[in-house]
Amino acid sequence: MNEEDLLKSYAISRSAEERDKIFKRYEQGREGAEIDPWEDPGFEVYHATDRYGFIHDKRLPSKVDPQEARKLQIEVERQKKWLKMLKNWDAQQSKEKLHSRVYKGIPNSLRSEAWCKLLQIDKLKKSNKGKYQEMMILARKYSTDARQIDSDVNRQFREHLHYRERYSIKQQMLFNVLTAYAMYNSEVGYCQGMSGLAGVLLMYMDEEDAFWAVHILLTDPKYAMHGLYKEGFPKLTRFLAHHDKILTKLLPKVKKHFDKHGLDTILYSLKWFFVCFIERVPFSLCLRVWDIYLFEGERVVTAMAYTILKMHKRSLLKFSDMDTIVNFIQVKLYKDFLFDDDTVIRELEHSMELLKKSKLDHPGPPHIEELPQRPFGVFSEPSFEEIVGIRKDKFSDKEKQTQEIVTLTSDMARESAEKDDEKESHLSVGDSVGYTGSKFSFDPSMDDASSLLDCDHGGSRRSLADTSVTSTADLSVFSTVTRSQAHENSLDTHSNMSDNSLGGASSVGSGMQKPITSAQSTPRATPHNPSPDVLRIYVPYSPLDTPIPSPHNGDVPRMHPCSFPEMNKIRIRIDNDELATPLVEHGRIKQFLLEAPEFDMQ
Repeated sequence: MNEEDLLKSYAISRSAEERDKIFKRYEQGREGAEIDPWEDPGFEVYHATDRYGFIHDKRLPSKVDPQEARKLQIEVERQKKWLKMLKNWDAQQSKEKLHSRVYKGIPNSLRSEAWCKLLQIDKLKKSNKGKYQEMMILARKYSTDARQIDSDVNRQFREHLHYRERYSIKQQMLFNVLTAYAMYNSEVGYCQGMSGLAGVLLMYMDEEDAFWAVHILLTDPKYAMHGLYKEGFPKLTRFLAHHDKILTKLLPKVKKHFDKHGLDTILYSLKWFFVCFIERVPFSLCLRVWDIYLFEGERVVTAMAYTILKMHKRSLLKFSDMDTIVNFIQVKLYKDFLFDDDTVIRELEHSMELLKKSKLDHPGPPHIEELPQRPFGVFSEPSFEEIVGIRKDKFSDKEKQTQEIVTLTSDMARESAEKDDEKESHLSVGDSVGYTGSKFSFDPSMDDASSLLDCDHGGSRRSLADTSVTSTADLSVFSTVTRSQAHENSLDTHSNMSDNSLGGASSVGSGMQKPITSAQSTPRATPHNPSPDVLRIYVPYSPLDTPIPSPHNGDVPRMHPCSFPEMNKIRIRIDNDELATPLVEHGRIKQFLLEAPEFDMQ
């Protein structure tokens, strides 16, 4: 064997060794596992866990709210009706009453059986006996996604009672479902967001049922989530455009307000479309939306996105900068939606009727590229590049085309808003628009599509797995905020992640996915609460060709010339519950002094 063959053999063996260690840890569970303290978050369980299993950082009230007690009593009464209906699921009477009962809410104790009925899981499972076990065996031997899935499993629902312990039973189930499905659907493989999808299903289903539920959600025409996760995200692009169309026609003031502040739809709505509002609305409301989604299909997502903005229209129009709007939509509404669940569901039903009358309830049939093109469950051995995680540095033609379309649309919207402001106020564009959310403004803990442009020596993006971004997919290349950097930095979305590249060197995440013969993955972000002593800042600068000499005694230190307009501000957000946004403007640093030998800030 020559030197190159020896290196390849070594890299493959290292990758196989790492995969084997990961699978063994999940097979053994907590017994004998080496678990770092941070992997098991410390929570007080007693008096701090809600009825859905989520642990809160403060004690729950000792007395039950009278309104909540009344809701629980109503749910108990509905259980009797649901039990009778589930036993006679195919009866005509059950079909007639199903719509009204789903909208009133499925009793939590019966969601498992009801969701399985709505998705018709038993039918698919019977026709594919043994297939799940077969995929698990293949994943154990060939998975190229195990390392990334292992990282994401420990980040998913860390505040939930069943997921908080490392290598707990639910973490084992989630790992098994995701690695097996990455082998079963090789066109998508493992993509970010799927861990949230499978995580919720596993709260109400056993392991194999959750596996087939994921498959139904991705491939059944009623839900068709396959197009959300595959190369180029074709369905996401189509639904974002349709969402903009709805806002333009039904909420024109909100649309104009968003355009004025450079707020692209993708910056606040990714988790709406990718995972059906998980971690974007309170979990009790999320379950109600999921009940209707499993019953009605994908048009519920479009209607709910419109409903959220419609119900909070007044608040949104009061906010004067992009960061505050995004924080309100992504963080504040998750903690407190400001309306009770029944009121929201009534508004959702009304929105669906309104959109249907306006012929806006659905963006139309899926494009051919959104549909699965490869057979399921057919295994092809991964290539050497896929095994060791060698990255691809360039965008595919499809991603370039998608980027151009979204960028053009966003530019036109912003220019239109600027022209309207000029007419109304007779001020200059710079004065009327007053961007506070510029391309130098980042809140990586909150933005769905935020971009943390940490660059290595080669100028390429680091993997999101190594940053503090919390996102569903790193699609910042589509946003109006960061597209100026997108042409110079590659985008980590689907990837073959492995730290074992040739010679044992650390491999950075790959570029956008191209069709391959094995599963691929999308790096997920780190938890919401990174270490408080870590602050990552990206400040673009252009150093001089010649070094600036040190000042002599009595001289004023010289500053590097800044090529940025004076109107630009560097905004720094501290990752905590409060909206703290100290500014650095015109050379004066407020609240924080940042020192770096490479540059001076103006």
